[in-house]
Amino acid sequence: MKNKSKILMLLAALMLLGLFAFPLWKIRLEAPQYPDGVNMYIWVNKITGDTPSTLQNINILNHYIGMQYIKPDSIPELTYFPYVVIAMIVLGIGIAFTKNRKLYIFWGALLLVLGALGIYDFYLWEYDYGHNLSPTAPIKIPGMVYQPPLIGSKMLLNFNAISWPHIGSIFLGLAFVFNFLSFNTFWIKKR
Repeated sequence: MKNKSKILMLLAALMLLGLFAFPLWKIRLEAPQYPDGVNMYIWVNKITGDTPSTLQNINILNHYIGMQYIKPDSIPELTYFPYVVIAMIVLGIGIAFTKNRKLYIFWGALLLVLGALGIYDFYLWEYDYGHNLSPTAPIKIPGMVYQPPLIGSKMLLNFNAISWPHIGSIFLGLAFVFNFLSFNTFWIKKR
């Protein structure tokens, strides 16, 4: 029992490495002209698709309705989010070797706040992406916005946009679970 809380806290911190191995979010576009769908994956440090040309195809489709091009290099979050995740991993490993349960709580609360801010930032990006349309777009429908859903599905003209957390989010969830268990084990040990 002595090292159990330390091991759980180490696991919590190390689970964040999964954010570099798997995408956090997946947005799928389904339409009659794309029977297999088009998938876009949002990672902590990049945006990819099923093929190297996926983003190019999405950008071509978006051009017709006036949506902005998706240029991963111009999204600052993809540059600094990896550093935030690495800092949380290092901080979590350091905290695992302390005997201060308040730091275990602090790490979990900080991870929760950063995760909530990340989701809010993603929502703002989607909002801007779907509302800030070019006035010179070839297809203009008054009052129509093209914001993909944060979670779930939504019809955008003849496209069904489906947005859900992906495999990387499981690792984020596991970090929370292991952090909670580490604190719980620490708490039980202290009683």
